[in-house]
Amino acid sequence: MYTNQPDFRSRNARRRRRRRLKIRVCGSLISIALVCILIAFMYLITSEKQSPGMEGSFSNQDVQNAGLTPADADIKITEKDIDLSSLYSPNAILVKLQSGEVISAHGEDDKIYPASLTKIMTAILAIENTPDLDRSTVLPYEIFSGLYAEDASMAGFLPDETATYRDLLYGILLPSGAECCLTFAQDIAGSESAFTDMMNSKAAELGMEHTHFTNTTGLHDTDHYTTVRDLSVLLEYALKNNDFRTAFTSQAHHTQPSELHPDGFTFSSTLFTNLDSSEASRGRILGGKTGYTDEAGLCLASLANINGREYILITAGADGSHTTAQFNILDAIHVYDQLENIR
Repeated sequence: MYTNQPDFRSRNARRRRRRRLKIRVCGSLISIALVCILIAFMYLITSEKQSPGMEGSFSNQDVQNAGLTPADADIKITEKDIDLSSLYSPNAILVKLQSGEVISAHGEDDKIYPASLTKIMTAILAIENTPDLDRSTVLPYEIFSGLYAEDASMAGFLPDETATYRDLLYGILLPSGAECCLTFAQDIAGSESAFTDMMNSKAAELGMEHTHFTNTTGLHDTDHYTTVRDLSVLLEYALKNNDFRTAFTSQAHHTQPSELHPDGFTFSSTLFTNLDSSEASRGRILGGKTGYTDEAGLCLASLANINGREYILITAGADGSHTTAQFNILDAIHVYDQLENIR
């Protein structure tokens, strides 16, 4: 009997170890089951909170953050979903060109300085008051010293150079040539001051109630101001003119030969020069006019064709300069990307 006692004790020890092991396994299984139940419960609560009013769809912001298209997310984005409040530009307005309907706006009635967007008014008045754009004129020698002193944007014409009015028109809208503005002003009205009076009269005629011009070029003056809403009214009006629209949507222009440029010369649109080549190749942005002064910030008036519909977008006041990223153009691309998602 003594000899059998160790076997008995050994069997009891093995039984106790097996019971302890079973208890540990059961405990682990129960813990796992409780965790799974908790996860499932939390999922159900989250789903219930998300479901009312969403109908199983992503929000527009979800789509944008995820880089999805509406088809990917199975939602419908409308023009009214376009948001201009998060742009680099604090002032912006988006208008459907055919109807004149304002799709979206932000800071649209704030007083702004238009910089070279002023030249939209200069250009349309130049067209309307020049019977023959293919007739030639001479750029006055005396206008250049002041423009050089102010470091104004120039198209590249020289003092006393002969040029056609059409070349001067393209010189206003593409490279933002101040010498072209002053030549038209003197030829049409006798002086820049008198031409500016015509600009203010035209603004009143178009209902631009919060606009006042003091020059033809957009060089800074505290009494030279407007709003992006007023500028959208102006651009909508100007684009009805075929000569304006053709120049506004051109990427470059080669001038007629002159005695000072025997082979002519080529200037390019400040918009398309700064537009990424891949974006330009998509053909959505048809044309535009850029603007910049220290006080005005980066500005842009652009025309685009998105899904067969034309829109104009006016933005102003973006931080930056000619030497930084062109945040005005980045804003336009962002807005037109949103429009392209509409189905």
